[in-house]
Amino acid sequence: MSDVMRHHFQSATFLTSAPTLASCPADNGLEVAFAGRSNAGKSSAINTLTQQKALARTSRTPGRTQLINFFTVGDPQYRLVDLPGYGYAKVPEAVRRKWQEHLAHYLRERRSLQGTVLVMDVRHPLTEFDQMMMGWADDNDMPLHILLTKADKLKRGAAMGVLSKVRHQLREWEDLVSVQLFSSQERQGVEALNDRLCRWLTPGEEPT
Repeated sequence: MSDVMRHHFQSATFLTSAPTLASCPADNGLEVAFAGRSNAGKSSAINTLTQQKALARTSRTPGRTQLINFFTVGDPQYRLVDLPGYGYAKVPEAVRRKWQEHLAHYLRERRSLQGTVLVMDVRHPLTEFDQMMMGWADDNDMPLHILLTKADKLKRGAAMGVLSKVRHQLREWEDLVSVQLFSSQERQGVEALNDRLCRWLTPGEEPT
């Protein structure tokens, strides 16, 4: 299944964008969501995983992604989901609250959701908003896989130190949360991410 899914990730295609849960595709099949603070490298991680330069829109303007974007992975029953970036200070408070409501609703109600990839800049992990996302996941027993992105911005020793520190801080979550380093620039950690998603998107597998 892993080899098949690797091929499918590379052939991922845009399906639709939805402003609310009610506008999302039919809630069947299996899907994995990518979430994270604005400008943490979420869209870049999706593009790196799929080996496509512009599947998920990237922008130097944080907060640009305001819709829930769905991508099929070889079959409409298997999907990647790019959730709106959250927490950027320059986004109006009312807009930020609305995004948070949509995120919480999606994570709470979406039955086809098998797990969430929580993207954090390795230089700024576990922000208040990241912890809010983790709280939602915990409330719903939703497995999380944390990507500490932009690992190339730190020396290897420093990056490994952050990884160790984050794992230690989340040791009481170890039955729900896994953590890895990732770099879109250097394609570091792509295989580990691929393997995690293959397990989540394999019918009959437990989403752990």
